Amino acid sequence: MTNHMKYYVLFGPPGAGKGTQAGSMVERYHLCHLSTGELLRSEIAAGTELGKQAKALIDAGNLVPDEVVEGMIESKFRSTKGVDGFLLDGFPRTIAQAEALDSMLAKSGEGVTACVSLMIPDALIHERIAHRATIEGRADDARPEIVENRIKTYHAKTEPLIAYYRKAGKYHEIDGVGSIDAVRERIFSVMDQF
Repeated sequence: MTNHMKYYVLFGPPGAGKGTQAGSMVERYHLCHLSTGELLRSEIAAGTELGKQAKALIDAGNLVPDEVVEGMIESKFRSTKGVDGFLLDGFPRTIAQAEALDSMLAKSGEGVTACVSLMIPDALIHERIAHRATIEGRADDARPEIVENRIKTYHAKTEPLIAYYRKAGKYHEIDGVGSIDAVRERIFSVMDQF
């Protein structure tokens, strides 16, 4: 039997601690952390064709289209060696992207291993984003209407994905409230099953 790669989708609202937890998940399970934001930044920095397209779109205030993001992810899947799998962070964000990911993986006879979702109540999202904005000097992030909008967008766009992965039997919700260590242990106890 061939050792299949593992593909984890990391979910959670802004401020749920995804960035904080991703490092230990990557380390423990020998994964490659694929954050779409970082991928875009590195393609732009490297001046690749994809990077140039993405930069032009971002500079014009537009979202980078799915096919560009999917292209970057697929090429990362192919070019990354020496890992046991991938931790997808910030992708998929929509049902269309989730379906694209499924068909991308199906080409090599693979699929999403699990969707790990860090959940925190909306009130805590507000608190954490405001706190983070103060620390990182991102004052615009702290404005209540901006935070509210990010939360609304998150719920509108991401909640359908919860149903999508739940239906596939791959959805695992983790209580994101508590100390970093406590949340990390909850994540590990889920991921240790795979």
